[in-house]
Amino acid sequence: MLLLDLDNTLVDRDAAFRTAVAAFLAEYGLPASDLAPVMAIDASGYTPRHEVAEALTGRYGDRVPAAAIRAFLDRGAAEHVVLAPSTREALGAARADGWTCVIVTNGRVTQQETKIRATGLDRLVHGWVVSEAVGHKKPAPEIFRAAADAAGLPLPGAWVIGDSPHADIAGAGALGLRSVWVADGHAWTEDSYRPTHVADDVASAIGLALGTSRQG
Repeated sequence: MLLLDLDNTLVDRDAAFRTAVAAFLAEYGLPASDLAPVMAIDASGYTPRHEVAEALTGRYGDRVPAAAIRAFLDRGAAEHVVLAPSTREALGAARADGWTCVIVTNGRVTQQETKIRATGLDRLVHGWVVSEAVGHKKPAPEIFRAAADAAGLPLPGAWVIGDSPHADIAGAGALGLRSVWVADGHAWTEDSYRPTHVADDVASAIGLALGTSRQG
């Protein structure tokens, strides 16, 4: 079983949010140079939504209705995500090889399910669990166990694939699961734990998991 992160793993959430921010700024006649500050506030989605909303309201509240800011945060990234052909092919190869693929993602159900369906991932994976729905966020073991329960498979032997050292790789390590870190050009900086493998992108990560398991 492959337990796959969604944002910045299966889909480039930062690129989608960047596109959404640019469109938002243009729509309300705001400076294009504000792109970088807004991306920094968002912090790749790790800043809680209400904090981002407060920051943007403080910055643009005199020019943008609060409802428009909320709508932008609810729909922005979800409306612009795309699925790379290489990722689609890698998931198809995993399924053809007999793997069960389950998305394990932190976030709100509406946003995350919109991304999953808009990209066609709902037709490529066997299921998904979203932290809001199960009441636990990665790296908590409960969300990984919920994913295994959703798939009807035992958790031992599963692989975790994701871009977050803390949420994905530490979460996998705490459960004794093998993992592939999607580095995307970044260097590993943690000393207390390490992934089983490192890959440049999710397609390569899936390939590593499949290849290693065949060898084993």
